[in-house]
Amino acid sequence: MGESPVLEIRGLHVTFTARGREIHAVRGVDLTIERGQTLALLGESGSGKSVTAKAVMGLLDQPGVEVRSASARLGGRDLLAMSAEERRALRGSAMTLVFQDALSALNPVLSIGDQIGELFRVHQGSSRKEARSRSVELLDLVGIPAAATRIGDYPHQFSGGMRQRILVAMAVALEPDLIIADEPTTALDVTVQAQILELIDRLRRELGTAVLLITHDLGVAAEVSDQVAVMYAGRIVESGRAEELYDRPAHPYTAALLAAVPDLDRPASELRAIPGAPPSPALTPPGCSFAPRCERASDVCTGNRPVLAPLGTGAGRYAACHHVKEMLDGAPA
Repeated sequence: MGESPVLEIRGLHVTFTARGREIHAVRGVDLTIERGQTLALLGESGSGKSVTAKAVMGLLDQPGVEVRSASARLGGRDLLAMSAEERRALRGSAMTLVFQDALSALNPVLSIGDQIGELFRVHQGSSRKEARSRSVELLDLVGIPAAATRIGDYPHQFSGGMRQRILVAMAVALEPDLIIADEPTTALDVTVQAQILELIDRLRRELGTAVLLITHDLGVAAEVSDQVAVMYAGRIVESGRAEELYDRPAHPYTAALLAAVPDLDRPASELRAIPGAPPSPALTPPGCSFAPRCERASDVCTGNRPVLAPLGTGAGRYAACHHVKEMLDGAPA
């Protein structure tokens, strides 16, 4: 019998209630990530990417938020059958989250050594001396120069790139099954972005960890991902291997995102923006959510919501569109 996926989610819904209105942020999302694999969850701001990540981590247990799922398993463990305390115990040890703003994520009044060492003391019962020694090893692992000296420094004494490396060190400290990286390079310059992505990818290979990468950047997704899932208005509209999806997009939204990327070979070419705006998550239109912005939209699109279905073109390739055949055939809109 084959090894269970690291993460397997079916039918994830997240609804916020505010002032008597229901906000449907995530609508029936399915996710599967195998060991050692990187899945990029790609989409515009407000598509539901980060809410999906927080729901997986169990960080939305608060009034006014409903999280429900048909099934949710982490390394074969049934997350739905666990109590809040049991879910909390998994965070840090079995799954971790790398935030996009390292300065906000780190405690400004505790040294880096204290913050990393706390993971070993709380989860593994390590002594302070042992926790400090292992923290130095981690800082070395993620490329912090003079780690033994800088272990006593505070977050404000590090650059943005170094702080992000520290968050990555904390994420891999207990060798979790799953790392969720939520826009981990957003506030960094291009050179440092590349270094952080390479670091996460190297640690994934060395530790065999699965990675869920949340991003709006197509270049970042292409750089390190095995699989890409494209989200729009709370739903996954297309998924598949990164190369196949980028070469032959099967959903008009994916194609529009790719077309909006500037062409460096033709710097004078016109930038192609996607017309309109995403729908309000408080609304539930009967048809395809992308139809008002789609150049291929027809009557069937506005009246019937397409189902995410296998394309038959390759393992793991899915799309939710009534015009998949025309998209794959390259027919003009």
